[in-house]
Amino acid sequence: MSFSGSDYQHQPKTILCVDDEPIIRNLCGEVLENYRVLQVGDGLEALRILETEDVDLVLCDIMMPNLDGLELLQKVKGEKPDQAVILMTGYSDRNLILNALKAGADDFINKPIDILQLSTTVEKFFEKQKLRLELADLKRIDQLKNDFLGLISHKLKTPATAISLFIQNIAEGVESPDDDNFKQVVAMVQTETAHLEQLIQDLLYFSDATLQEQEITLEPVNLWTFAEQIILSLQPAALKRKVSLENLIKPQQAVVLLMLNQQRIAFSIRAILDNAIKFTPEGGVVTLETKLEDGRLKLLINDTGIGISASELTKIFNKFYQVDPDQTGQVRGFGLGLHYARDFISSMGGQLLIESRPQQGSLVTIQFPLPD
Repeated sequence: MSFSGSDYQHQPKTILCVDDEPIIRNLCGEVLENYRVLQVGDGLEALRILETEDVDLVLCDIMMPNLDGLELLQKVKGEKPDQAVILMTGYSDRNLILNALKAGADDFINKPIDILQLSTTVEKFFEKQKLRLELADLKRIDQLKNDFLGLISHKLKTPATAISLFIQNIAEGVESPDDDNFKQVVAMVQTETAHLEQLIQDLLYFSDATLQEQEITLEPVNLWTFAEQIILSLQPAALKRKVSLENLIKPQQAVVLLMLNQQRIAFSIRAILDNAIKFTPEGGVVTLETKLEDGRLKLLINDTGIGISASELTKIFNKFYQVDPDQTGQVRGFGLGLHYARDFISSMGGQLLIESRPQQGSLVTIQFPLPD
């Protein structure tokens, strides 16, 4: 498992040195040679740079013309509270230091500049920042685990309770095969049992697909053939919902082999088709076709389902998010399919795009650049 915090240490750091003395700016550039150092002469210039550049750390003198360091600190922290700022000062004015701390200064460097103090302060700052990011990622992952466990409990509880009550009623003689409602209850329990089985299969599939090592194996895959096999495997589910699942892939279409991970591309296509079938009403149609255009190989999954509103389109890739058109809170599944589908496709160099409107169905496009 990787953390964005651990990735952070490999990314180039950009430091903005703000001082009206060129000799100080040049010294910072020389001492911090392992970083990308930008140099400006006053606070107003610094604000212009911060509007266009991603800066990891601002090193700023306090006494400067036009806009001094304390004013710059206040403006920067007001607009970007997380922007790191270390002040350089030759003054030991207690009130000035207190005001800087209140404004959110991350640290101080004394003037005249000591080379060792400068490099050590910057290095320690980035080490602490990396640790904070890793800690934040650990907390986020821990929260995701808690959310997932809560979701599993909620999703498994309903079918398990229905089955348990039915068995209990039979044991106590409440349910009888001679009762007119018995067949209806049996049908309901069979549905819940099938749902419970599907949830367990989904759990196993998610864990198998998502707990792989970071290094995934890529091999030549004929996406046409692969997609056709998945359509065949999902025909029973489509028939059960009385939805027509149609394969529009042209047999004569040129074969293109892409370097893909079979498990991840299978998971992605299946998750998208599952959603299309699930949210297409009885009598609707789900189609799958392929195209070669604009230097890309495209897999198009179209449905005549309920569609997705613009506000929900921005959320559908979030973990555990589920479209709930009837607002019942009883949507089947875990809300993980699209999240991992996009993640997996992106990891193999592709894109997952979705277009949809309420009551007008959805079009999902999986696309990969054509190989050279």
